[in-house]
Amino acid sequence: MDLTPWRLAFKTGWDVRFLHFDKPERERILMKLQQMKQPLAGRGLHGNRFHVEESGQYRIVYEEEPATRTKYIHFVGNHKQYEEWYRS
Repeated sequence: MDLTPWRLAFKTGWDVRFLHFDKPERERILMKLQQMKQPLAGRGLHGNRFHVEESGQYRIVYEEEPATRTKYIHFVGNHKQYEEWYRS
């Protein structure tokens, strides 16, 4: 098992909803993003390339690139926004 930390990269538009959250919510999500650098496996999304992490009622959707140890953040939002994003 490789214990090298992951690097985070943010896709364009990942923060569209994030910027409208209250400060305590943003801080909680930022703490979760820092935790995501740890070499732990995330939960896959129904047979596609995306993974999801939860931070309270919020969802963080990302894609892993094992060769470069990079997690690409695609989406951050609440559960309702996540369902809309997932359907699109």
